[in-house]
Amino acid sequence: MLYHLFKYLGAAYDIPGARLFDYISFRAGMGVVLSLLIGIVIGKRVILLLKRKTIGEDIRDLGLEGQMQKKGTPTMGGIIILISILVPVLLFANLTNMYTWLMIITLVGLSFLGFLDDYIKVFKKNKKGLRGGFKIAGQALIGITVSMTLYLHGDFVVRERTLPTAPNAQRVVIGSGENTRAVYVGKPQKNTITTIPFFKNNEFDYKMLVPSFLGEHAETAGWIVFMIVCIFVIMAVSNGANLTDGMDGLATGVSIFIGTTLGILAYLSNNIIYADYLQIMYIPNSGEVVVFMAAVVGALIGFLWYNTYPSQVFMGDTGSLALGGVIAVCAIIIRKELLIPILCGIFLAESCSVIIQVTYFKYTKRKYGAGRRVFLMSPLHHHYQKKGFHETKIVVRFCIVAALLAIVTILTLKVR
Repeated sequence: MLYHLFKYLGAAYDIPGARLFDYISFRAGMGVVLSLLIGIVIGKRVILLLKRKTIGEDIRDLGLEGQMQKKGTPTMGGIIILISILVPVLLFANLTNMYTWLMIITLVGLSFLGFLDDYIKVFKKNKKGLRGGFKIAGQALIGITVSMTLYLHGDFVVRERTLPTAPNAQRVVIGSGENTRAVYVGKPQKNTITTIPFFKNNEFDYKMLVPSFLGEHAETAGWIVFMIVCIFVIMAVSNGANLTDGMDGLATGVSIFIGTTLGILAYLSNNIIYADYLQIMYIPNSGEVVVFMAAVVGALIGFLWYNTYPSQVFMGDTGSLALGGVIAVCAIIIRKELLIPILCGIFLAESCSVIIQVTYFKYTKRKYGAGRRVFLMSPLHHHYQKKGFHETKIVVRFCIVAALLAIVTILTLKVR
């Protein structure tokens, strides 16, 4: 809203400073600061409200050190994150940009799904929460919405870097004075191309997975494959974030590094100069994703104020499902979803530890009559807790690994 107001004032009355809102970097910076402050200011009030409503975590004793001390700690703290993100986005983002609304829909939709899960656990006293089928259906619906919107809406296009001799090449002059130079990009188009890390010619088209006999229907089939990938990525990252949210500050701290990295990648993808230099796809108007991810990072830092050990509030599924979904959709928009296994390596490790543990337990139970375990406990962070590591040490070390993975993700832009 402020973006549109100051854009009008700058154009109509030439008010000094109004044109600052034209710069994505300024609006992103303001988004970080405001979301952080909102999180800190409203956090205490939301926590008190949750306590009065007796919205506390009913923790089952699993024999973990310090675990039962957390009993009664308010959950549904994702409400703090949700408000802290939405307010700066509505103030500083371009609300005519469809990327902004796609991210908002993902955030609100998965927050609502997580809220239902938390509500059933807390008020209905059902520790299983929302049935798995409903969770999967909700996440799939978001995946279908994202992929179909990217396919059908005219605002979602990419411009690939190309040679001057290419038949569809368009010459774009960038810079000024002696620094003026020409960049050649393809015409704005919709495609199912994504980025493969560590390869020089690192673009992969999902249509390549479609059988050749489909002929003229290959393009439609390619988008169906892309839709399936979107659904899978959103489910995987959303559930991975949910599983990681098992220690004070763990999911929050890890997600700060992930969100920052995605914001940087989105900024580079939106800038034709950087996109040309790094030989990546230029995605026009995706800069609003930077503003959104800046708000996400600021909200997470503000939430960490209360979520660090010993935690005063848990984000619950209200926060974790939405957080994972926003990360996934951001990666899909900027065509970096194949970087998810690297960037979200902590989420991947947590998910894999659960899959391995459950699969091996069921296998050994059928074969030997008694189930055996690979890890002392899953998800992975509880394995280290069972080994005697203090919770804070585990969280800090996981965050260090997340920071290293974020650096490796950035390096994939040049290491090919």
